[in-house]
Amino acid sequence: MGLSTHVLDTMHGGPAAGMEVALYTTEGDAATLVKRFTLNSDGRSDGPLYDNDTLKVGTYRLVFDVAGYFKARGVKLPEPNFLNKVALDFGVAHTDQHYHVPLLVSPWSYSTYRGS
Repeated sequence: MGLSTHVLDTMHGGPAAGMEVALYTTEGDAATLVKRFTLNSDGRSDGPLYDNDTLKVGTYRLVFDVAGYFKARGVKLPEPNFLNKVALDFGVAHTDQHYHVPLLVSPWSYSTYRGS
């Protein structure tokens, strides 16, 4: 399946539909934008970010617009908000495996792990 992501809004108890996300490839401090996308009603991209044929060994970054998402949901946030954008840097070592990068998020906390 390649690379995928899924975001759950732990404040409201559901998928983070409508959250803006950007995917980058990284090398050292340099990052190259691959694509920007909006999460669907299930809090996912509308397909894999990479399939196994196009996923390469290397390092990547997903940037999630957390503050923008919660503001759009009408959550009153302090200025500046505690979390603005959450950037997750991760590595892909095996292109024949599925790399799923879920994010559990509220305006004040987040967690992630390598999912299946």
